[in-house]
Amino acid sequence: MSVGAGKPFLLRTELAVRWRDLDAFNHVNNALYLRYLEEARLRWLLTLDGPWMDAHIAPVVAQALVNFKRPIGWPEDVAVELFADRVGNSSLTLGHRVVAAKDPALLYADGHVVMVWFDKRSGGSAPLPECVINGVRLD
Repeated sequence: MSVGAGKPFLLRTELAVRWRDLDAFNHVNNALYLRYLEEARLRWLLTLDGPWMDAHIAPVVAQALVNFKRPIGWPEDVAVELFADRVGNSSLTLGHRVVAAKDPALLYADGHVVMVWFDKRSGGSAPLPECVINGVRLD
């Protein structure tokens, strides 16, 4: 079973693979998977009911794990599925799956990203914003 299978999505968003995403082997370069995940995370954060960052506190990526399952070719539309794995005091672990948009059973990658809310003034972590806590389901 893949990471996150059966968990409710926080967000499922479709993205088009662009020609420029391909590498010399004619499939999506591994670094682009992180951009796809970033786009999905930002789209999810924009759905939250309240401020998730301000001038002094913002999320940073503390860890990213991508398990590459198969190459993505072009043309292709993918879907990034996000779900909550863990909610801490100042961190949030978001699981992810990258699948074919038309066939979610076709798994390209899975894994997770740990986000920590960082206070620029103190140089340390900050508590998760209330809207982030309220916007997460750990079913």
